[in-house]
Amino acid sequence: MSHIVFFLVPGVHLLDLAGPAQVFSTADDFGHPYTLSYVAERPQVPTAQGLPLVARLDWPELGPEDLVLVPGWRAGTLADSPAIGPAPLQAIRDHHARGGTVASVCAGAEALGLAGLLDGRHCTTHHDVQDELASRHPRALVVRDVLFTTDDRVVTSAGIASGIDLALHLVATRHGPAVAAQVAREMVVYARRNGHEPQSSAMLRHRSHLDDTVHRAQDLIDERFDQALPLPTVASAVGVSERTLTRLFSRATGLTPLRYQQTLRLERAQHLISHGATMDAAARSVGFEDPRMLRRLRARTT
Repeated sequence: MSHIVFFLVPGVHLLDLAGPAQVFSTADDFGHPYTLSYVAERPQVPTAQGLPLVARLDWPELGPEDLVLVPGWRAGTLADSPAIGPAPLQAIRDHHARGGTVASVCAGAEALGLAGLLDGRHCTTHHDVQDELASRHPRALVVRDVLFTTDDRVVTSAGIASGIDLALHLVATRHGPAVAAQVAREMVVYARRNGHEPQSSAMLRHRSHLDDTVHRAQDLIDERFDQALPLPTVASAVGVSERTLTRLFSRATGLTPLRYQQTLRLERAQHLISHGATMDAAARSVGFEDPRMLRRLRARTT
């Protein structure tokens, strides 16, 4: 059994908290035991949305398999964040030192920074405060415009709905992608995006439909977008004919399965190039055997 401890700061955003909590709670429903606890420095915690929460003041005993997660809170700037006392920061620091994982959503990265856990590690936060996080914690390696990062058991996410992506990633890491897919489908959260995806990605733009067959096809393509995926392979995996899959896919997304895969490859390649990769290296990384295909797709998009 894993213990998930949410450390709550006054002004906490409900979705920053409820999204990850729902993921782990749903995983528990499917036979993967999780205990959820809510800890704060005061017994009643006001939220940004006006709903007060009740929290415990004592920290449970935690082991290496457990997780401490700090949801974000409402503040104009990180400098305006509610004060966090030394005791919870030490508790977070000690948990990581004992081999445990710590995570944050949105402004919650500030708490990890104050605990000294961002120094020398990749991290991210909401795009509105990325520059401020880098300024306040100059030894942190702030990664901009991604949904979440993982570095030495420190996991940070961009904010709000990306906390769900972070939690699904942790479930997939521990129990496998099939369990994460089962949890996401139960939650009707089909836009399961990877950490390296931009904060507004093709995986999200083309998931605004409720066709389960197409979602399952997209699950496969998302997971293996850098591999050769012939249409018969995808159609067989979701149990329909090639013609039916193409028709359903085009109706739901406006794209064929091949064009969807190419869109994912192009978006990932653009991200790599913007971070210093060469055209040839980016093309190989996303599965293009010939870099000329990537050049043609970029030119077509332009």
